[in-house]
Amino acid sequence: MKKIIVVLLIIAIVAVGLIGWQAGWFGGDEGETVEAREVVIDRYEPQIVDGELVDGDFFVGLVQFAPHPALDAAREGFIAGLREEGFIEGENITFRILNSNGDMSTLNLMAQQIVDENPNLILSIATPTSIALRNVTQDIPIMITAVTDPLRIDGVDSLNLPGANVSGTSDRTPVAAQFEFIQRVLPGAQTIGIMYNAGEVNAVIQAEWAEEAAIALGLTPRRFSVATGADVAQVAEAAAGQVDVLYLPTCNLMAQAYVTVVMAADGAGIPVVAGESGGVLQGALATEGIDYFELGRQTAIMAAAVLRGEAEPASMPIQFQSDYAIAVNLVTAEGLGIEIPQDIIDAAAFRVRFAD
Repeated sequence: MKKIIVVLLIIAIVAVGLIGWQAGWFGGDEGETVEAREVVIDRYEPQIVDGELVDGDFFVGLVQFAPHPALDAAREGFIAGLREEGFIEGENITFRILNSNGDMSTLNLMAQQIVDENPNLILSIATPTSIALRNVTQDIPIMITAVTDPLRIDGVDSLNLPGANVSGTSDRTPVAAQFEFIQRVLPGAQTIGIMYNAGEVNAVIQAEWAEEAAIALGLTPRRFSVATGADVAQVAEAAAGQVDVLYLPTCNLMAQAYVTVVMAADGAGIPVVAGESGGVLQGALATEGIDYFELGRQTAIMAAAVLRGEAEPASMPIQFQSDYAIAVNLVTAEGLGIEIPQDIIDAAAFRVRFAD
C-alpha cells in the first residue's frame, strides 16, 4: 500500500512539478523558506503586416524541441533574463514560441517557418533544434541552450570562437561529479545502470562519460539503451532487476519518461538518480546538476548583447554553467527506505517533501 501511495504522489508531482519548481514551492525543513522564482508573462501573437513587425522594436523566435521541465525552464529563464536586460514583451520585444513536441518532421518545418519570418534573433532549445535551424539559416543570430556538445552543430568551429551565426550556452552535464554524488547519497551502491536514448547524440556522449566515471570510481557500469518511448517500460524493468541504482543522463526522450522509469525502479526497490533537477521533481531520488532556468537566463544575457549590437555570435565563446544545483526527493527516499545524508538535504536548492 505504501508503494502505491508513493507512486500516486510521484504522479501528482509530475502534474505540478514545473510550476512548483519555478515558483519555489519546494521548501526545506519546517519553518524554512526558499526564495520564489516567479515569471509572469502575457503572451500574444506577433502582429506582422506586409512582412513588417507592427508592435515591438525586436522580434525573437523561440524554438523548442520538446515539452519537459528542463527545456521549459530554460525557455522561461531566457524570457526572464531578457526582461532583466530591458527587453520586455509588449513594450519593446515580441516573442514567437514554437514547440515541435519531439517530432523531427515538425521541427524542420518550424525551423523554416521561423526563419521565413526573419526575426532579429532565434533562441534554439536543445541539440536537434539547433541543428535544424543552422541547416536553414547562416545569417540570423542563433542563441543555443540545452545543447550538450555545440561542436556537433554545423559551422561551429570551436567553443571559444564559434565562427558562425551560432553561440549560447551548453548544458554539459557534470557526469563525473554526479557519480561522486551517487557515492555520497548511496555509499553501498556498486552496479550502476545507465539508461539513455541511443538515438540522441547528446545522450550517447553522456552515457560514455558515465561509463568512464563509474569505472574511475571503482563502480560497475551497465548500459541500457532505448530507441523509442515504447521501449522505456520494458527496458527499465529489465535494468532495475540487474543494478543497485539507475542513472539517467540528460536526454529529451528520457526526460519525458521519468515517471515510467521511476515506477519500474520503485517496483524493484531501486533508486533513480537524475541527470538534472527536473527528473527529481518527477520522482527520481536526487541529483547534482544543471539549473536550466539559470542556464536560460545566462543565454539571455548573451542574446541581449547581440540585440543591442554589442556582439556577434561568431566571436562569442560558448558558455557553460559552473554552479550546479542539488535536488532531493524526500518522498521517494521515504518510499524506498533510503536516508539521504542531512548535509546533502541542507545544501539542496530543490526539495520535494510531504506537506507539513
